[in-house]
Amino acid sequence: MIRRHWTEWPSREALSREGVTRARRIIARVVRVGVIGMLVWTAVTQRGVSDWALVLSPVLLLACVAASWAYMRTTYDHRLWHSIGLLGSMVGIALLAQWAGFVGPAIVLWCGCAVAALERLPLAASVPITVVSLTGFALVNDDAWLTTAVVVVGLCLSGYMLRLDAEARGNAQRLLVQERAARAAEAESAALAERSRIAREIHDVLAHSLSAQLVHLEAARLLIERGAERDQILERVVAARGMARDGLAETRQALSALRGDMTPLEDFLKELVASSDGATLAVEGLRKPLSAEASQAVRRVAQEALTNVRKHAPGAKAAMRLEYRPDEVALEVQDSGASRPDAELTVSGSGYGLLGMRERAELLGGSLEAGPCEEGFVVRLRVPV
Repeated sequence: MIRRHWTEWPSREALSREGVTRARRIIARVVRVGVIGMLVWTAVTQRGVSDWALVLSPVLLLACVAASWAYMRTTYDHRLWHSIGLLGSMVGIALLAQWAGFVGPAIVLWCGCAVAALERLPLAASVPITVVSLTGFALVNDDAWLTTAVVVVGLCLSGYMLRLDAEARGNAQRLLVQERAARAAEAESAALAERSRIAREIHDVLAHSLSAQLVHLEAARLLIERGAERDQILERVVAARGMARDGLAETRQALSALRGDMTPLEDFLKELVASSDGATLAVEGLRKPLSAEASQAVRRVAQEALTNVRKHAPGAKAAMRLEYRPDEVALEVQDSGASRPDAELTVSGSGYGLLGMRERAELLGGSLEAGPCEEGFVVRLRVPV
């Protein structure tokens, strides 16, 4: 881990300008302009330099600007030897400026090379360059040795702090990208879940209903071919028509549920009980809002249970109880008559079977139980809220 820390580059996000605030950009530009202005002013006002040095100074200044710009690009691309070469060329320009008599520009270049190396290069490569640059600075600096030492330590800390700050900004950028990717994945997952829900609704509404209609229509065709009586054929056709009408009504209700236009659950159950002879409804617990999936599951199970009562226990009374619990909603439908043992898995005329309702409940994290009881047949549904 220590070896990797010394040899790895700062991340591309840390070396780029992405995520840098406008205030920081303004400060960075002001610093660059100030450094260039200092170099120009020092070169112009410098005394005791030869004429050829004055002529060469603009060329050296332009070379420094070009080398620093190229250094930013090569470090961003993580090209080590190119970056070391560019930084070495600026150290060489500083030595040339010192030899020509431009002490001030040489000091600025040495300090800038040290800070830039610590900020943008792997530590294993930046430390030697920093040592060379600050050694040149210490040799030409006329201040006391303690002052020079403090400046050297301050430059090292400044370069390393800039590196840590850039890494923190790079980490923030990577986290932001990951968060955006996670949100996109979450949105895609939500869309897939919604498509699955719509597919279940279409299947629950149409699949069983259409298959039952086909059975009755095929039976009517066979009766016609065999020359059966008109009443028998008409009975099959009427049954198929009733199933088609119920399926259309359920399709409209499913579309309303998908649009979020469902009537309140208790109102729906009251209307359902009112349309069934001898059925009663009891609501217990503190009312709480339900998700569309949970509400639709309760509605479908209630419909299927009452339909099974009418089909398998004609004349029996059905008692429906809806209970709001702290973390779930429970529905119980019990009839007073005798039901066939296979009623649990039958497909009723409404087009839904309790087996399909059980699968729907399990998808929501709930459960459905159906079977004979002491007095008749009972269906119990639990769905998390």
